[in-house]
Amino acid sequence: MGDDYIMTNIWEQAQSLREEMVARRRDLHRHPETGWTEFRTASMIIKELQKLGYEVAFGAAVVDEASMMGVPKEMELTAYMERAVSEGADSELVAQMAGGKTGIVAVLKTAKPGKTVAFRFDMDCNDVEEEKGEAHRPAHENFASCHAKAMHACGHDGHVTIGLALAKLLAAHRDELAGTVKLIFQPAEEGVRGAFAMVNAGVVDDVDYLFGGHLGFKATCDNSLVTMTDGFLATTKLDAEFKGVSAHAGAAPEQGKNALLAAAQAAISLNTISRHSQGSSRINVGVLNAGTGRNVVPDIASLKLETRGATTEINNFMVSEARRMLAACAEMYDVELKITMAGGAPACLADKELGYEVAELARAKCHYNEVSEYVDMGGSEDCGYFMERVQQKGGRALYMMYGTKIAAGHHNSHFDFNEEALWKAAATLTEIAIHFTNK
Repeated sequence: MGDDYIMTNIWEQAQSLREEMVARRRDLHRHPETGWTEFRTASMIIKELQKLGYEVAFGAAVVDEASMMGVPKEMELTAYMERAVSEGADSELVAQMAGGKTGIVAVLKTAKPGKTVAFRFDMDCNDVEEEKGEAHRPAHENFASCHAKAMHACGHDGHVTIGLALAKLLAAHRDELAGTVKLIFQPAEEGVRGAFAMVNAGVVDDVDYLFGGHLGFKATCDNSLVTMTDGFLATTKLDAEFKGVSAHAGAAPEQGKNALLAAAQAAISLNTISRHSQGSSRINVGVLNAGTGRNVVPDIASLKLETRGATTEINNFMVSEARRMLAACAEMYDVELKITMAGGAPACLADKELGYEVAELARAKCHYNEVSEYVDMGGSEDCGYFMERVQQKGGRALYMMYGTKIAAGHHNSHFDFNEEALWKAAATLTEIAIHFTNK
């Protein structure tokens, strides 16, 4: 979009980007990358933003290494970096994101004083093997994932596409903006692992308004928008490793210390934790691995579990009880225990007045068949870390949903969405940026 690009309104300009956005979304869908390994995706984003004239910071400048959770091992990261370069990523940019620091923050400053408005977009894919049948549109139209056990089954390929279209539209409408716009491209949302490290790097400490959003979920009608999402559950993801002593199960079982039994006891005991009287609470053990052989007293075992709570305080209660239960089970079988936090997100309260204001703006400036003001999330999203920090600093935050029909539920191997939602979301966010930077 050059300086001579002039049309009657933002909605038409965004619609003219439709083919470009569909092509980008499909390229991203074909090349999905899991959390902290989004090297190809991030490289493409950085180059596009730099071309548009944004100030772009990435890598260690916007990701606090000490706060990164659930990062793959160095050998895995190296392999993913090499794969990204083989698939077209800029090798110099990839090298600067070593260690999985794939976060990006782009800044557009204007000549007029005004607010700082930030938009957050997540980049990573799911650990899902994509459907290959002809009835699945990405397979039929040849843009299904080319990576085993990796799929954009949650729409983050669409979110990146929306973010880059927004960047292009904002650059073209720079004279209508005031203050500063920040575009945040976040790694590792799945497992709620990535936002915490960017928040602790201070990327939203100066933000007056922050907007996050998601394709689908509770907004499954085409040409619709939900301006306010509430009901985010606070959550913590824990990995528990039990270390015992191996022994011959027949000749000398008394010499062993059974890590499997400790983990099995923990899996059962964790589910006996009392639920909280002040709101919803959850706990789930999703993975249990243990042992090395049929005739060996198992000396290794591991659990992957999560807690959730209607508030951060309720979730903290569940975490505290889970840690106590894990320690008791380890002591019962006289084995060692190591607990690692693998992810987390706070609860977050919707800004109702801000949601109503965006709804009014959307009805006036956009062309949706339906604009709804509220939906309950009922899950967790680590955009909550960004929202919480902005609110703590006196700013305001909102999480929206871009309406689209979906082929199957999120995180399902048949997942797909209506690509018409992409340009409409980009147009909407452009209107939001113009409106709130000028407040």
